[in-house]
Amino acid sequence: MPKPATKSTKTVRKKSATPSVTHEAWLLDRLKDPAEAAAYIEAAIEDGDQPALMMALRHVAQAQGGIAKLARKSKLTREATYRMLSASGNPELRSLTAILDAAGLRLSVKPIGRRVV
Repeated sequence: MPKPATKSTKTVRKKSATPSVTHEAWLLDRLKDPAEAAAYIEAAIEDGDQPALMMALRHVAQAQGGIAKLARKSKLTREATYRMLSASGNPELRSLTAILDAAGLRLSVKPIGRRVV
């Protein structure tokens, strides 16, 4: 004979909360802002992880209307841009600066801190 359910043994079914927006949609919306895009790419550069940097650049490209649109604006071929922004991509400096320029960004260098001699 089954044991009667008590308050402590009842299974409570909770409704799963459906996210209002996916993480990727939220991220791409944020990356439309040039300041957010710059900070995102800068963080990827600081991590020193090449595939992560390429992914960050892909996300920024997608937020700017897509990789094909960014390729047209940067005067690079679509195929070369897709290849360059792949996880194994290794863009030349001029290609990287062209992509960043098309996204409304630029590469810059700043001092880490005070240099001790």
